[in-house]
Amino acid sequence: MKNVFSTTGFLSLAVCITLVSGCRNASTPKKEKTFPEKDTAITVHNSFSQLFMDSAQVEAFINQSRPDTATGSNLRAFYNSRNYQFAWFDSSGLNEQGKTFWNLYNSYLHLSKDSSLFDKALGDKMAVFTQDSVLPVDHSVIAQTDMDLTRQFFVYAKVAYNGRLDPTDLQWFIPRKKVDALALLDSLVGYKSTDIAVWEPLNPMYQSLRKKLVLYNTIADKGGWQPIIIDKNKTLRQGDSASIITAIKQRLQLTEDLPQGDTSVIYDSTLVAAVKRTQQSLGMKATGTLSKTLIDALNIPVKQRISQMLINLERMRWLPETPTPDKIVVNIPDFTIHVFEQNKVVFSMPIVVGTEANSTVIFSDQLKYIVFSPYWNVPPSIVRKEILPAMKRNSNYLAKHNMEVTGQSGGLPVIRQKPGADNSLGHVKFLFPNNYNIYFHDTPSKSLFSREKRAFSHGCIRLSDPVRMATYLLRDQPQWTIQKINEAMRLRKEKWVTLTKPVPVFITYFTSWADDDGVLNFRDDVYGHDREMAKHLFTQADTATLK
Repeated sequence: MKNVFSTTGFLSLAVCITLVSGCRNASTPKKEKTFPEKDTAITVHNSFSQLFMDSAQVEAFINQSRPDTATGSNLRAFYNSRNYQFAWFDSSGLNEQGKTFWNLYNSYLHLSKDSSLFDKALGDKMAVFTQDSVLPVDHSVIAQTDMDLTRQFFVYAKVAYNGRLDPTDLQWFIPRKKVDALALLDSLVGYKSTDIAVWEPLNPMYQSLRKKLVLYNTIADKGGWQPIIIDKNKTLRQGDSASIITAIKQRLQLTEDLPQGDTSVIYDSTLVAAVKRTQQSLGMKATGTLSKTLIDALNIPVKQRISQMLINLERMRWLPETPTPDKIVVNIPDFTIHVFEQNKVVFSMPIVVGTEANSTVIFSDQLKYIVFSPYWNVPPSIVRKEILPAMKRNSNYLAKHNMEVTGQSGGLPVIRQKPGADNSLGHVKFLFPNNYNIYFHDTPSKSLFSREKRAFSHGCIRLSDPVRMATYLLRDQPQWTIQKINEAMRLRKEKWVTLTKPVPVFITYFTSWADDDGVLNFRDDVYGHDREMAKHLFTQADTATLK
């Protein structure tokens, strides 16, 4: 099993970089929203439906239902563009597109438990239309229901495809996708394929996790799973026999992590393999032994896992569905960086990210420069909180740590650490200039990469194999051989290299996803971002389960 994010899921991320440059250019004029013109060629004689309404009916519906301004404008534009032909009904009753949307809508309600979209009055009407193919005599009832469905589509699309929350309110600074609900509806009413997943404006990462949510909702509907009790000092290995092993097998079979059927008390090779996969899917070392740490993770209630999946599905709704082949993606809770080329993961490596107090920012930019043998320009906050107190205790502190004062700023000395083996940035750093002063770099503290949880930095991202990253990024500059890279990493002054082609970088935060092998992954909420999102997405009782 590849313990990485879904390759296809991350294909959607890099398109954001073009949006970044666009949203930062304040002088770019906004385009006026344009609506499709009326197609007067559509008449009762050549339309797919013999059912038509008029503009007065649409206006009466808008005045009565009082949708928000955008939805009202979309309603007018949609029906005007089709010369007031019905969208969801034809002479035989509810059409295929109407059935498709109603199924999508109800599936969303069931999976998301989002009661804010529930419309009982519309549901009562549709209960009749979905069971009876005979249209009522009253034409106005059909017209009203058609417009109700259209209004509900705009409400649904805004939430299901654009997301309920504003990412920037939740420390997420990767630009959010924008869904043109009017164009989306127009494409749906003309959609002929039976594979609605191809039509939906959702990235593959979302689609993969949603399939797992279906499974977990089914488990929850059947009562979930019971806690497994194991002594905190006990571990179980292959060949062991114990009654608890039967309970563990049943638990893994429930989530399809172990083939059905075996309920013996023997810890056999099949269970060992399943345990290793499960440990990897939880961000643990794949030892194949059963410990209290693993059992505690398996005992997390299914409803809590469902909430975790819903939170990450909301994040995935913010991402565009259009793939871009080359990118670098960091997932903070996974403590891993992935390099993509031509839509495939070229390599991944462990990383160290910021502590909770010095959290790494979630954003996107472009990697442009490699700096060999870098100086470390110590941030003022570290000078104030750490270096100045250390200098008071030891007057030789700067010399001992190969540091020097280069000036004064804001009442503080400007301090930098010279290139060398003990430099806090190691022998190389990778820059994607940004307002957060975040970058990738080497580190002399290699022992941290062997730990499962790796949130130790002041916010920047430490790479476990910076030579591999440098070699990859300079692969189209043949003068940069491995020998030259190693030499450049041990100079006495820093050396800047500009990449011939900048590489999009995305620093993300996902605590649940399905990987390329279809394995569901969960990670700890290292910065508490899940808990914060839960306050906006769920009731107070649901939020409490994430603490």
